Amino acid sequence: MKRVKAACLCQTLHFLLKEDLGHDYAAKLVKQEVQHYKEGLDRSGTKYKIIEETVQPDDSIIIKIKKQYNNSSVGEYLD
Repeated sequence: MKRVKAACLCQTLHFLLKEDLGHDYAAKLVKQEVQHYKEGLDRSGTKYKIIEETVQPDDSIIIKIKKQYNNSSVGEYLD
């Protein structure tokens, strides 16, 4: 028998600008979307660690994140 002792997901998320909006407004919406994503993780109680957050030349944002998988223990993954 096996049991999962610890589990995390490693993700790279790219928050893209909407093309049908003005650049400044689209960039503002991307920042809001990133903030909303982080708040959603906090609200749900998901443990996470942002490894890197990079604003691209077009003002889109790339986030590299380790986060809890389902409700599994994270062990030492987020240390």
